[in-house]
Amino acid sequence: MPASPKIESAPLSLFPIVPVWSLALGSQLTVPPAYDATRVFFSLEDDRLVAYDIVSGERAWLVTARPRVQPVTGDGLIFLVEPDALTALSAADGSSAWRAPFTDTVSVAPVSNHGWLIVCTAEGDVLALRAADGEVVWRKRLEAPAHASPALAADRVYVPAANGRIVALKIDSGDIVWERRLGGAANDVLAFDERIYAGSADNFFYCVMAKDGRVAWRWRTGGDTIGTPVSDGDRVYFVSLDNVLRALDLKSGVQQWMRPLPLRPAWGPVHAGATIAVAGLTPSVRAFDLKDGKPAGEIPAGGEVTARPHAFDHPRNGRPMLLVVTHDIAKGAAASLVMRSFDPPVTPLAPLPGLVQIAPLAPAAR
Repeated sequence: MPASPKIESAPLSLFPIVPVWSLALGSQLTVPPAYDATRVFFSLEDDRLVAYDIVSGERAWLVTARPRVQPVTGDGLIFLVEPDALTALSAADGSSAWRAPFTDTVSVAPVSNHGWLIVCTAEGDVLALRAADGEVVWRKRLEAPAHASPALAADRVYVPAANGRIVALKIDSGDIVWERRLGGAANDVLAFDERIYAGSADNFFYCVMAKDGRVAWRWRTGGDTIGTPVSDGDRVYFVSLDNVLRALDLKSGVQQWMRPLPLRPAWGPVHAGATIAVAGLTPSVRAFDLKDGKPAGEIPAGGEVTARPHAFDHPRNGRPMLLVVTHDIAKGAAASLVMRSFDPPVTPLAPLPGLVQIAPLAPAAR
């Protein structure tokens, strides 16, 4: 008997939401938090790096560390750029994995993937280190320093340079495969095996072919595109400083929908299930339906949002979750996690159409 076809369930909306946990960190963040599949890592004042279980909110470990830029995770490690070294710690317990002397000034946060750690310096150097032990495999000097964090896909690393070029390098050797000049400096890159996507300071959003750097299409916006775009496999979603969220077809670039935002975005959008969330320096996060951009809901943050929200699926039930970090001048940073509710909100039953309601009988007179 042939097997039944596999039925894939549609992604769930983030709404309705239910609070999972909230956490007062007691001091301010020094750099944005980092995440892996099961933990969130906060860099706090007084040279503290603390890890929490991302689902339960329970503290996992605390160590002394001084990251100068946002840490990055990969291969079971968390990588830090400290004042005098590149450091790798075990993500599980915070123990030291390796430490390499390093005094260069970095221009952007590092990235890590597939066993590589990529670091860009303010002098225009790109370093590729083996993530397992910190050995420098190659170092390449570009014409200009990185303007935003690089991205890795397939056998390439893509560096958005400050001179308006995107430079594609071979990940194993650092050899330049191609360079493509855009109309302005590119921001964070979303990279796939065949295409890469980035907004630029010339008010255009670009799709560039990974093979040869050819511009496949571009879309004009009314302001600079900011942050890293996101994709659901069919569309690419991005925000720009004309306060608009847009959805374009991933291959053709045809606009599927656009939605004016009630806030000024401070980071790229976040993909949470069937929902796109956008945050600014405001006390709430706004969410929109993935399909048509209609408003889906608002997430009160309890304070001014201070970092890009982080979306992930619950490891057991698959429901979308969103972690939001805020700050208060007096109280310090705080974090809160919300999740798609298991049950729909309870609504009072409305009377049936045409139902005649009969008042109760008055008690008999004595």
